[in-house]
Amino acid sequence: MEFFNSALGRNITFVHPAYFIIGGLSGIPNIKHYYVFLFFVYVISVLGNTAVMAVICLDSNLRTPKYVAVFNLAFVDLFGSSALVPKVIDVFLFNHPYISYSDCLTFLFICYTCLCMQSFNLVALSYDRLVAVTFPLHYSVKITHRFMFSMIASFWVLAIVALLIAVGLITRLSFCDSVLINSYFCDHGQIYRLACNDNFPSYVLSCLYPVLMFWLPLVFILLSYLYICCTLVKVATPQQGLRAFKTCIGHLSLVAIYFIPLLITFTLMENIHPNARIINLSLTSVVPPMLNPIIYVLQTQEIKESLKRLLKIRLKPKIAAKKPTLK
Repeated sequence: MEFFNSALGRNITFVHPAYFIIGGLSGIPNIKHYYVFLFFVYVISVLGNTAVMAVICLDSNLRTPKYVAVFNLAFVDLFGSSALVPKVIDVFLFNHPYISYSDCLTFLFICYTCLCMQSFNLVALSYDRLVAVTFPLHYSVKITHRFMFSMIASFWVLAIVALLIAVGLITRLSFCDSVLINSYFCDHGQIYRLACNDNFPSYVLSCLYPVLMFWLPLVFILLSYLYICCTLVKVATPQQGLRAFKTCIGHLSLVAIYFIPLLITFTLMENIHPNARIINLSLTSVVPPMLNPIIYVLQTQEIKESLKRLLKIRLKPKIAAKKPTLK
């Protein structure tokens, strides 16, 4: 981050605290029950996303461009949950609210990068469904492994660069008074508001990034499904349209789980209690990673068939070993 500091001149110094205090959940009544819930959510998320990644790796039939995006989504969900939930439980349940300045910025970077990549992955899956339904004859030409890898890599670069800029601008802020972050993690908005010098660049980013990272992807997804519906109405019979649309149900479920809580929270931001807002935002961070693998296993025929094949392969040697031999 030296680039951001040197750009302002060598004689300018910034007051960086030794630590921040994360205190967003500490004052909520009966919050310990919520930590137990978070623990079970995390365990299910780890098991589910690991299973999805393992199935995609083990079954050669699933090594298609679409499942590159599914694998990346499972990886992001697993990585993001592992970065967030254990830290939240450690901070609030075991009363370790102090986090060093550098660790807090790292925590911010990882959590926001994973949140952005969840959104971008839904865009990739949306484009895959758009081409598959509206241009089925050209699908294998348009959606190749190289194209999907390039798109996912571009999304990673965009998210990482955007968050590096956000973190770099925070290093230009001085903290002269409070170091208490009223959130459940090192929230960008909460941190830059604590600064005692000019935080306008960080404020601009806080307005720009939600549009770039969340609302533009949502608009693209909605427009893609609007185009899918218009295409199916024009060229397909009701039975064909329903069959084609069923292939999108899993992805639409993921979109609803991810975006609807965000829409509700930000729409009612001024009308809900701060504690309720913190709980809602924390649920938005931990529940989608738990539900995504469950939805894909239940709604995607290819993964269900793959699981059956893999289970049969694993169980056959055990069944054969248990059979008595006739002498």
